[in-house]
Amino acid sequence: MPNAQAEEFSFEFIDSTADLQRACAQLSDQPCLAVDTEFVREKTYYPVLCLIQIASPDFCACIDPLAIDDLSPLANILLNQAITKVFHAARQDQEVLQQTLGAIPAPVFDTQIAATLLGLGDQIGYANLVRHFLDVQLAKGHARTDWERRPLSHEQLSYAADDVRYLIALYPLMRQALTELGRLDWLAEDFAALTSPQLYHNDPPQQWMRVSGVQKLKGVQLAILQQLAAWREQQAQQHNKPRKWILSDDILLAIAMQAPHKSEQLERIRGIPPATVQRHGQTLLDLIAQAKALPKNDWPILSRRRTLSPNQEALLDALMAIIKLEASAQQINATALSTRADLEALITGESDVPLLHGWRHGIAGHQVQAFLQGQTQLAVTAQGTLTTTTND
Repeated sequence: MPNAQAEEFSFEFIDSTADLQRACAQLSDQPCLAVDTEFVREKTYYPVLCLIQIASPDFCACIDPLAIDDLSPLANILLNQAITKVFHAARQDQEVLQQTLGAIPAPVFDTQIAATLLGLGDQIGYANLVRHFLDVQLAKGHARTDWERRPLSHEQLSYAADDVRYLIALYPLMRQALTELGRLDWLAEDFAALTSPQLYHNDPPQQWMRVSGVQKLKGVQLAILQQLAAWREQQAQQHNKPRKWILSDDILLAIAMQAPHKSEQLERIRGIPPATVQRHGQTLLDLIAQAKALPKNDWPILSRRRTLSPNQEALLDALMAIIKLEASAQQINATALSTRADLEALITGESDVPLLHGWRHGIAGHQVQAFLQGQTQLAVTAQGTLTTTTND
């Protein structure tokens, strides 16, 4: 069991434009940089970027975006296509950086995604990855830091810097391991997806599907919820407030269920703030009326849990067996290849599932398709092991 501790090291805290320019000049010719962010969003719709950590093999810095008005020198680096940006679990970092820089850093290498193809699980944490490759036990104790509060202590900054100084050391080790397995190129599609603006776009008309408890609604209730959730999303974006500060999910559901058409009915809904009724009551009633006036064909449809026939259930078990066989052969987790829900979708006629794209298709997707088309079958060898064979 690794027990080495993260040792003290040197890093810079940068809170002035001059120091940022100097640091970025030092980093501009690097082929790769490790990047991480610290942000808060408990009281806002958009995340508040509080710290940017960046490291090369011989330089590490914590940059204070709350103290620096002009981050363009950093943007020039992070948006430089000649520099690979290394993240761990990049999605949230990319979202906040897009908001701050006005564009999405690219190209990227995500160590959490890469770990999947090294047989380390599809959701491995950064600390476990560092321990696995570098035999270092990262310090704990600042996970709940209020990163917006100043000043930040040396211990807090050191904790933040650990997130990139080991990340830059992981990168060549993981690239080498992937290269030896012939899997480095498999990740191109997954990494490219992390640089797509569509991934970070919250479309108000689609927000009804994210409301907790939406399965309780049906028919025109869903149309009402769609209108209300879209309005809430627009309000949250416009005022930069958390969705639940506008209206909670429970209240959205209650309004959609009861479909009030008068202010008095709206006021009687349990939990709805009187100030909300006073300020937005008529708007909410208008939205309900608009939803009720929609043709039935325009009502949103909630995806119901698929009901498989006994034959389809048996087929699903066979596909799961193929997934497990291929995952075992490649020494990766079966869940990284496909979920049971995706296989259910495939059986019931859908084709746009992750298993049929990119590296997953190369490992197991083609085998699943061949099985469904009757080109291969499951068989038991003389040694009693399960395998797939090609039909003559």
